[in-house]
Amino acid sequence: MTKTYNFILEKKHHQFRHSVDWNLAEEYAEKGLSPIQRMADRFERLCKEEKAVILEGEQIVFLRTVSNLPAIFTDAEWEEIKAGHHIHELGFLSNLSPNYYDTIATGLLKKRETADEYGKQAIDNIIALSDKYLAEARAQGREDLVEVLTQVPRYPARNFREALQFFRILHFALWLEGNYHNTVGRFDRYIYPYLKADMDKGIYTYDSALALLEDFFLSFNKDSDIYVGVQQGDNGQSMMLGGIDEEGNDVYNLLSELCLKASCNNKMIDPKINLRVSKSTPADRYTEATKLTKAGLGFPQYSNDDVVIPALEAMGYDHVDATNYTVAACWEFIVPNVGADVANISAMSYPKAVDTALHKSLSTAETYEDFFAAVEGEIKAECDRICSGIKDLWFIPSPFMNVLMDCNIYEGGKYNNFGIHGTGIATAADSLAAIKKYVFEEKSLTAAELIAAVDSNFENTPELLHKLRFETPKLGNNDDFVDGIATALLDAFGAALKGRVNCRGGIFRAGTGSAMYYLWHANEIGASPDGRREKEPFGTNYSVSLFAKVKGPVSVIASMTKQHFENAMNGGPLTLEFHQSVFADEDGIEKVGLLVKNFIDRGGHQLQLNTVNLEKMLDAQKNPDAYKQLVVRIWGWSAYFVELDREYQDHVIARQAYTV
Repeated sequence: MTKTYNFILEKKHHQFRHSVDWNLAEEYAEKGLSPIQRMADRFERLCKEEKAVILEGEQIVFLRTVSNLPAIFTDAEWEEIKAGHHIHELGFLSNLSPNYYDTIATGLLKKRETADEYGKQAIDNIIALSDKYLAEARAQGREDLVEVLTQVPRYPARNFREALQFFRILHFALWLEGNYHNTVGRFDRYIYPYLKADMDKGIYTYDSALALLEDFFLSFNKDSDIYVGVQQGDNGQSMMLGGIDEEGNDVYNLLSELCLKASCNNKMIDPKINLRVSKSTPADRYTEATKLTKAGLGFPQYSNDDVVIPALEAMGYDHVDATNYTVAACWEFIVPNVGADVANISAMSYPKAVDTALHKSLSTAETYEDFFAAVEGEIKAECDRICSGIKDLWFIPSPFMNVLMDCNIYEGGKYNNFGIHGTGIATAADSLAAIKKYVFEEKSLTAAELIAAVDSNFENTPELLHKLRFETPKLGNNDDFVDGIATALLDAFGAALKGRVNCRGGIFRAGTGSAMYYLWHANEIGASPDGRREKEPFGTNYSVSLFAKVKGPVSVIASMTKQHFENAMNGGPLTLEFHQSVFADEDGIEKVGLLVKNFIDRGGHQLQLNTVNLEKMLDAQKNPDAYKQLVVRIWGWSAYFVELDREYQDHVIARQAYTV
């Protein structure tokens, strides 16, 4: 590996960072500046404060040296804003896929011609910061960088390296402005023409192009610890590869292949690789992708064009936009350039709906159908509560993001849909299977007995606990008895949101993701009728219960591809964990690749595989310094295991570890 790689790996670049102690909020309040004026002024000050740092030998530059972004509102101002609006997460724009490629192809000076006054100001400031790097390159005698930075970002990129450097500058600027979970989009589609032209001219060989791309991938990891989400590593730097264009042509190309290889070689958590596939995807592509899975980074994550594109079109996305879909920070399906969807605005808990119906309706229900109708009613009631609570959505204005979008992002976009996660489907389906089997069919358990056992956390009924936990049908065993219940739950969720219009004129999209709610929602209820005890978490995303006895990954895939995903196409992958030993030889890699193909061919919508080693994770909890590079997948993102809170570490340890 290069000196730059080791420098970043050992976090030596942190020596160039400093924080600023600016009380901007009070200053802005006294001056009576508007939100957009505040954002523009802070960005200008930060660009002026940033120092140009060029590490030895690095090919793609720009390094964050200011480690904090001072607040622009006082506490009182922010409370007043929140009192009159719905504020999503931090209030800044996030999970968007801007039009990088148009800017890279035209240059910032061209974009400046049509920008508003604040966009012009942002462009001027990022060019000024770039000029600092140009001056530093001259001072270091780096003529290669001088040539690149003389051209970009003012003017269009002329070659592969300039395109990569231009992207880094744009991506850097979005973070510096205060936006977060800034995604990469369909990278191999808009950057490949630059690589191809250079390859045709003989400028690069396969290996030299790969080396440059590896250096570019390092740039995502220089500052990623600053861009934290719920946990370290949750920074949203998701890259989409492959898939079709609007005419149905496969866009997978040499750059796609190189991206898989670069990620595998670097073995760092960013960028997070996603791969669009379909029934027509050749088997050898799955094999190559599985080699990256073997690296233990938790990617690629797969999305099925055969399922996703028609579902998006059915939701109102134009064909050209639906075929151009990418993912947000984790897995949610979004549209580049014109989409302003808020793909993770809330979440609905299936187990909570079951728990509420259990206590309100089980004793009076005469049939299972009666009881399931009560569960459907609770799902609808929860969707009512969620949707009615999201009014007057407001975001802090982002002048530079507006420059990069093909819409006025201040007002929204062509698409303004809201995504709602669906948490704990396996817990809910398994619970309903137990209720259906024992209360209504066998009548071996009364409603009162089950409710009492659940409310006591099964403390007085150990035999019942064992029966519910280990002897009752579970999702993941290709059993129509419980798989059909999961289908009905997913359909009920989709139906509960269908036809609703949000405060921005968009729709609400049901999804199969969970994000961190697999912990949060689990703590909202006690034990559940599937034998899950109080405080035990749900499975992550669209997956089986943590303690379910399942036959193996083939049966899990069979169970989890029967559902009607067109009713819940916000995104959220089936997540499978494989023991590291599975990838020991080429035969194992090919088998896993064929397993992925089987999932796609059966109509699965989204899939994510993890490589786990239980022994290593347990030892890492005891000896964290020995495992600084141990990477695990959390939900839609990967992280260094030792940097996670214990509850997230324990959840990864508790997941299924399959063999093939």
